[in-house]
Amino acid sequence: MDLYSIEVKAEAVYVAEQSAPAQNRYVFAYTITLRNTGQVPARLLNRHWRITDADGKVQEVRGEGVVGEQPYLRPGEQYRYSSAAMLPTPLGTMQGSYQMLANDGEHFDAPIAPFRLSQPHLLH
Repeated sequence: MDLYSIEVKAEAVYVAEQSAPAQNRYVFAYTITLRNTGQVPARLLNRHWRITDADGKVQEVRGEGVVGEQPYLRPGEQYRYSSAAMLPTPLGTMQGSYQMLANDGEHFDAPIAPFRLSQPHLLH
C-alpha cells in the first residue's frame, strides 16, 4: 500500500435542459469520488483541470479546493462532489489532478484520468 494515494473516479452526464446546441452550448454534469487509499491523512488543496473539446481547443482551469471546500480524507475515507462543465461542442474530455497535502507535510498529486463528455447517441 502506498503511503500517499488518492483514487479518483469520475462519471459524467449530458444535461439537455441546460444545453442549447443551436448556440453551441453543451452542458455536462460530472460527479467525482475521491478515496484515500494511502496510509496518511491528506487534504485537497487545489484542482487543475484540462478540458478539451471536439475541435481540440483546450481550457485549463485551476483553483482552490472543489465546490468551495478543501476536503480532509483519512485513510479509507471518501469524498464525493458534483459540478458541471460547458463546451462549445457535443463531445470532449476532461482530465487533470488534485494537489494534496498529507498530514506529515508532504505535497503530492492525485491524478484524474481522462473521462469523456458526450451528448447521448453521438457515438455508436
